[in-house]
Parts: sequence; C-alpha cells; structure tokens
Amino acid sequence: MTDPVAKLPSELDQLPDRDPEETAEWAASLDAVTKAAGPHRAAYLMRRSLQHAEGAGIALPKLLETDYVNTIPTSAEPAFDGDLEMESKITAWNRWNAAAMVTRGARYGVGGHIATFASAAWLYETGFNHFFRGKEGDGSGDQLYIQGHASPGIYARAFLDGRLSEQQLDNFRQESGGDGLPSYPHPRRLPWLWEFPTVSMGLGPLSAIYQARFNRYLTNRKIKDTSNSHVWAFLGDGEMDEPESTAALALAAREQLDNLTFVINCNLQRLDGPVRANFRVVQELEGAFRGAGWNVVKTLWGNAWDELFQLDTTGALIRRLREVPDAQFQTYATRDVAYIREHFFGTDPALVELAKLLSDAKIGECFYSSRGGHEARKVYAAYRAALAHKGAPTVILAQTVKGYTLGKGFESKNANHQMKKLSIDEFKGMRELLGLPIPDSAFEDGLVPYGHPGADSPEVRYLQERRAALGGPAPARRVHAVALPEPEERAFKALYKGSGKQEMATTMAFVRLVKDLMRDKETGRRWVPIVPDEARTFGMESLFPSAGIYSPLGQTYEPVDRDQLMYYKEAKDGQILNEGITEAGAMADFIAAASSYATHGETMIPFYIFYSMFGWQRTGDQMWQLADQLGKGFIVGATAGRTTLTGEGLQHADGHSHLIASTNPASLNYDPAFAYEIAVIVKDGLRRMYGPEAEDVFYYLTVYNEPKQQPAMPEGVEEGIVKGLYRFKEGTPSAADAPRIQLLGSGTAIHWVLEAQELLAADWGVTADVWSATSWGELRRDALESDEALLRGEERVPYVTQALSGAAGPVLAVSDWMRAVPDQISQWVEQDWSSLGTDGFGLSDTREGARRHFGVDPQSVVVAALAQLARRGEIPVSKVKEAREKYGM
Repeated sequence: MTDPVAKLPSELDQLPDRDPEETAEWAASLDAVTKAAGPHRAAYLMRRSLQHAEGAGIALPKLLETDYVNTIPTSAEPAFDGDLEMESKITAWNRWNAAAMVTRGARYGVGGHIATFASAAWLYETGFNHFFRGKEGDGSGDQLYIQGHASPGIYARAFLDGRLSEQQLDNFRQESGGDGLPSYPHPRRLPWLWEFPTVSMGLGPLSAIYQARFNRYLTNRKIKDTSNSHVWAFLGDGEMDEPESTAALALAAREQLDNLTFVINCNLQRLDGPVRANFRVVQELEGAFRGAGWNVVKTLWGNAWDELFQLDTTGALIRRLREVPDAQFQTYATRDVAYIREHFFGTDPALVELAKLLSDAKIGECFYSSRGGHEARKVYAAYRAALAHKGAPTVILAQTVKGYTLGKGFESKNANHQMKKLSIDEFKGMRELLGLPIPDSAFEDGLVPYGHPGADSPEVRYLQERRAALGGPAPARRVHAVALPEPEERAFKALYKGSGKQEMATTMAFVRLVKDLMRDKETGRRWVPIVPDEARTFGMESLFPSAGIYSPLGQTYEPVDRDQLMYYKEAKDGQILNEGITEAGAMADFIAAASSYATHGETMIPFYIFYSMFGWQRTGDQMWQLADQLGKGFIVGATAGRTTLTGEGLQHADGHSHLIASTNPASLNYDPAFAYEIAVIVKDGLRRMYGPEAEDVFYYLTVYNEPKQQPAMPEGVEEGIVKGLYRFKEGTPSAADAPRIQLLGSGTAIHWVLEAQELLAADWGVTADVWSATSWGELRRDALESDEALLRGEERVPYVTQALSGAAGPVLAVSDWMRAVPDQISQWVEQDWSSLGTDGFGLSDTREGARRHFGVDPQSVVVAALAQLARRGEIPVSKVKEAREKYGM
C-alpha cells in the first residue's frame, strides 16, 4: 500500500538529522493539527512559526507569498501626522481639477487620462503632504518618478499651490504656443517642473533603480552626500508586464538600496481590461519582488474590511479572497449587493453565515470603494514602513479602484482608460461626493469650471506649510549649472600628433584620451566610465586598477589576476560602472549620471561605450528618455561599421546606428576617421555640454576596432572636423585635363577612399580629392537650419554647400554604413551625387571579403568613381568594364 504522506525528494535529505526522533515528533504534531483542525489551521501555525523564527534571528528562506490581506494591520498603524480633514479637502480639489482639465481639453480633441490619477490620488497626496523632500532643504531632495498617465493630478496640485494658472491648465497638451503643459512628465518641455520622463512604460522603474544606485555612487565617491535622498517610483500594475520593469530588481536587492521605494498602483486594470483576468496580480508581484529580495508591503483593504476579517473565525474569507481572480473582483465592484452575496459569499457555508451578519451598506462599502490605496492612514503607514526598513528596497502594493470618485460610469470599467471626459451631470455628482462648494451657476457656459478655495484659504496655507517643512515644492527641477574648467591641453595633444608608425584603432584612441582626461586635477573625478561587461573588448582593462570598478561592498575576495598589472579591482569608491550584460542597465546608469547636474547640482561627465549594434538598436527608447531628461555626455559605439567586426555575423554588424541616431534631435552624431578627429570632437563636446553656455545635447561617436596608423592633425582643420567635413588630401593631377572627382569618406572608410585615390591616379589617370566626413548628421542639421533661415528671409548657405563649392567633378560618398546615412546631405551638394554603403544584412567574413561583398572596398570605389565619370561623358564607358575585369569583379 502506498504511503499517502510519502515525501518527495528534498534538499533537506542531504543534511544530517542529529535527532530523528525529535523531527518525527514535530511532524506528528503537524499531522495531528491537520486532522483535528484542518490543513488551513496547520498552515497558519507553520507560518506563525516561520514568523517567530525570523524575529528570533534564525536564518530561514522566506515565503514568497502571504495571504491577500494588508501587511500592516489597523492596530499597528502609526499615528497620522497631519490634519486628515484638511488633506481630504485638498485631495478633493485636486481630483476635481485633474478631471476638469482633461474634460475641457476634450473640446479640442487633445485627449488625456482621467481614471489613473482618480485611483492613485491618495498615493500621491500622502507623499506630497508627509514624505517627499523638496530641493530647498538639505541635500538634493527626493527623486519622484511620477506615473505618466497621472500627470493631470500633479498639474492640479501645482495649480492649487499657485505654480500654474487656469490658462496653463487650459493649454494641457497644447504646447506649440509656448505656454502649454506637456501630456506627460517631459522635462525638456517643462524643465522647471518635471525631472524624470516615465510614460514610456517600463523605463521608469528601471531608471529609478539605477538612480537610487547612482545616488549611492555619488556618496561613496565623496562627490555628494545623498543619504537624505529617497527615490520614489510610482508604477501601474499593468506596467509591470514590461520586461524593463523587473529587469533590475535583483540589482536593487543585491546592493541593498533601501533608498528606493516602488509604489505600484494595483487598480487591477490595464488599457483594455484586467491586468490578470484569471489570476491575482498582487500575489504574482509579491512573489516576484520577495523572490528578488525586496521588502513587500501590501496595502489592499480599507478600514471597512476590518469588521469582516474579525468575523472570519474559520479563515473562509481569507481563502475566498485568495481564490477569486482579479477580473471577477472587478465585476463585484460593478454589480449589486445581491450579486455579491450570491457569487462571493455564497460559495462557502461559513461565508454565507458571515454575510448574514453584514448589512447591504457594509458589503457595498467594502466591495465598491474600501481599498487600502484610497485611505490616507493606510498609505501613510505603508510609507512609514518603507522608510523604516533597512537593508533592502521596498515595494508597496496598493490596491485601488480605477476611476475612483468619477462615478459609476467610470469606476472599474474596462474602457475607462480611453474615456476622456465627464458630462456636466457627472461632474455635479462628483461635486456632491467630494463636498466641493461649486455652485450650479458655474456651469452656465456649458464648461466645467476649475475650482480653487483661494490663495489665502486654509487648504492652500496648509499645503504650502507642509511643503515648506519638507523642503519646498515638488516635483521641481532645479539647475544650478556651474561650468567645468577646460581640461589641460596635454591629453588632446597626445592624439593631435598621431601614432607615427604604430598602428592604433580609433577605439583605443578614445579610451586613451579619456584615461588621460580622468587624470585631470579639476575635472578628472567627474568622469563616469560605463561599460556593459565588454571593457576588455574595448581595451579598457588598464582603467581597472587605477580607477577601480564601483561596488558598494568593495572587494571582499582576492581576484584571480591579483598578481597582474591590470588586475580586476572593485572598490567602494570605484569610478567605473561595469554593469554586466545589460545595455539597458548601462543606459540607465548613463541617464542618471548625465542628468546629475540638475538632479543633484553635481555635473558629471559620463561616457558609455558599447558594441555599436547593441546600443541604439536595443535601447533606442532610452536614448529618447535621455534627450527628454536633458542629459549630457558621450555615447560611444565601438566596433562600429558593418565590415570591421570580422566573424561576428548578421546580428553583430552595425551599418545603421547612425541612421537611427539621426532621428534624435538632441544627439550630435560623429563618425571620426582619425585619432586627432576624436580629440577635436571630444574637446568641442566638453565645451558645448559643460562650458559657460552649456547646451542640452549629448554626443554619439562611432569608433572602430581596426588598427591603422594615425596621422598627425593637419593645420586649420578643427572647424571642418566639428562642422562635419574638410578636405583631408588633395589629389595631384597627372595632366591639365585629367578627369576629377571628389571622394567623401567617414570613419574607417577613409582608408578605402585613400587607397582608391592612389589607384585612380596610377591606373586610370583620374584625380581624386579626399574629404573626411566626420558627421553626416551635423552637415544635415546645419543645412536644415539654413533652409529654415531662408524661410525667414535670411541669406544663409549650408556649410556642406560652401565647403564643396567649386570642387571639380562629381561627388562619391563612401562609408561603412548603409547609403541612407551619407545620402542625408545629397540635396545640398551642387555636384552630381552618388554613394556607396553597406546596405543589407551583415555576414561573417574577413574584412576584405565583407567589403568586396558590399562593394565598398578600394577597388569597388574605383569602379564606382569611373562609372560616375562615364555617365558624365568624361571617360569612355569601356573603362568601367576594363576596371571591373582588372580588379576581378
């Protein structure tokens, strides 16, 4: 006969049991409780035992999921430090004005979201009244990552506080006039209010984690004490489906970021319907966060549920809450009490008896509105618990009703995310519910009015007093820009003079330059090198022992290469952020460092170096976040180009990142060919981003892993390097009437073009001038600005037109990028234009083989040049065929 309680293999079987008899007694006791009181009682006792063990300091694995109840019972809530009646009035005004702003905007079809803030109002208001530190106090204040769809509520509070006018509220989502409000948290559009762009969902939680980490980095490096700053990230439960939302949870726990709190608004709805229709998203999130090592605080039920839990002597209510899927619970919120009695309580005899003790009003209150996220005391208790917890980050799972207080037409409806307005009658009903003194006469013009109790009202005075005590208004972005001194010229001169006979890849040239700049007495410590586990690929291992790799624990082990000169050194004050295999994490690091000048008033100079293929393509959304956040720094696409990274194949060969980068207005994109060009570009970038007239831009440089002799810098080329084009080597005519062509090359393609210049002269009697195109993108940007100037009646000629003006013959542009990259400037070139590039998928081959495949090797450049001259009638067409045969094409 099979033993009904036969155990499965367990890790405990590997451990010695020094007293099997005692172990058997414990098991027998558990069996007895199960038999006498049922498995639920046995499970309760086991969990109580685990809780007791944890409190006694006994190391045990934690349960990943607790019951569907509040973590903090009502009896354990701390005293509420404030005037709840006054805060309720303030919240009511903000609810009203948030809904009014969106509804008024619907006249113009600009849209907006009402239901999100309606559900989360107390999550924000409690924080603003009691927790969120402003920038006018000590330190940097707190960093607030506001859920994008809740922006109307934040604007409503700024209006109540006197920071926004009615006219500005009426310009919500109408920014072109210059006095509007952006739809979501966009610092570039409203730079005095917003700090962190969040509405590209998933990027907010990822950035918040790395912001909290960067705060610690600044402290450990003794650049700024950020110990009083706390990072608060407000997120939606549906947003947590984004992979970026949970990508760095383990990092936050591993580095014990107790300066970080996630507040997840669990209204159980996403844009189209339930977040987890057949499951329970709160329980799922609890397991995920606990498993990652976070402290979890569940704030699910309001005070109305206390009576129900006290009556639940059998545990039937707890069991029922654990089994009801989210979609069904949403249905309860929209149906009558009779339905709830039948479908919720009617499933268990013990619940039927419990329900008999409850009035219809009590059941309605519990299922229609009483959620933990709608009660200030519950939220206050959760926030206090989060700040008190040390050694790990905290996530607060706050349950709410989406569309709360907006009426039955909105609350818990699947479509409420797309509902952009309320009717006048619905507003009047909301007015009665919130108890606002807004007369019917205020609606006579057919518009819902904004509401304000007066600049000197008790509500406004209370609000301002609370904010003053916490360090001033929030959210608020402050820039106290201090221009950094120019680095010593010595670091740049090392690249100006070239490498002589020694070969050096431009990747190594950049790393060498930055290594020297990091030694600068004034600005060296402000450099933040960031690399996603590819430092050795890019020749950066020389920075390990000198700069150190940042780790909050320092180095608790002896590295395997300790006896080597360039050993792997971790340190608490390490300067390098080596993120492991995560471009998204490295980019989040970069954003935090790139905006530190505003967030902390400490200007940092980040440079992030990566496989160029995996930078813009994988994390392009974060590049837009960086631009929105007005970040500054150097992004470096190493091993660039489609043909220089030999053997890596289709997914590693980048021929298009410059095209993607060109779509970002804040990105200045350069493809330097020589080491001295890198020096000029970086020097000018430091001036533009960190000088007295600092611009809100960042740089994208592509560098190559192909060793070449680096020439010395010719005289007078600095302006051309910065603007994007200069003549590097003029051709020498073999005869007065020799055909002539202009060859433009960028990056590593300059070497193919230079060889083609020699072949054209030696084999075909064609004179070619070689130009270095350091930036196709900057040439285009200048040309577009020139076109705009002409529309204003200003005479302005694009730089590329000026530079090539009078140059004889056609123009042939060559790069290791797809042809669309150089073709960006073709319409402003007065000569006949053609281009060569690496369109199509990459492939594994030698550099020579790949270049012949794409038709960009020196011989292919010669044939293309001859073909262009033949089309113009300057050489016989037969020469083209002859060249193809000569070069084996």
